[in-house]
Amino acid sequence: MAAAQPSADLQLPVPGGAVLRIPAAELRWRFSRSSGPGGQNVNTTDSRVELVFDLAASAALPPALQARALRRLEGKLVDGTVVIAASEHRSQWQNRVAAQRRLVELLQEALRPPPPPRRPTRPTRGSKERRLAAKKQRSALKGQRRAQPPED
Repeated sequence: MAAAQPSADLQLPVPGGAVLRIPAAELRWRFSRSSGPGGQNVNTTDSRVELVFDLAASAALPPALQARALRRLEGKLVDGTVVIAASEHRSQWQNRVAAQRRLVELLQEALRPPPPPRRPTRPTRGSKERRLAAKKQRSALKGQRRAQPPED
């Protein structure tokens, strides 16, 4: 699998076979020192990556899809922006690719159409009979535990 170009436009496959392109100009990158693997190297390089995508102001998504994504991601948004942090790799390049991959996965999940509504159904005759038989059996079991009045 070829590595994605972090500076290129993001391609986002959406349901229905279409591909949306998010221009690189709509993505903002921030870099900082990372904790984790890398030994003394992490003290000198800015390998931690934050990818910021302003979902509310994006012109790349159609209004209907944008509204769906905003509604589904409302708990993860900060002022209408999605912030993805990646610091699991030693190199900044790999962290940039990982952040882009996570953003694509997050947006794909948010843009997925809702499942069809459940059609309400009624219980079958057999399920009603089984439920009533179980209730009678349980009632009989509890009835056996009761103290019987003494017979004269």
